[in-house]
Amino acid sequence: MPRPDAPRRWRHGFRPGRLVLGLTGLGVAALYAGDAAGAWHTPWYAVLPLLAAGLVLAGGAGLLGQRARRRRAARAASSDSTGAPASTSGSQAIR
Repeated sequence: MPRPDAPRRWRHGFRPGRLVLGLTGLGVAALYAGDAAGAWHTPWYAVLPLLAAGLVLAGGAGLLGQRARRRRAARAASSDSTGAPASTSGSQAIR
């Protein structure tokens, strides 16, 4: 059982690209739901620019998120100098 004062650990990392893509999907669904309810008329081709912009924004957010995760992992790996040496098997022995 985790301690009550321990920091909360997430099960998976934050994915901003998926968030933007999900919000885009909800926007498209809301647009068609308003059309189905009779609040407004939405032509079938009106969603294409919204979907294309959402895909481009999601791709950009995904790239930025991936870059931040790699930078954070590289920084953590470079500061960790307490591990074993690179080769402990003797195959790379210095003569």
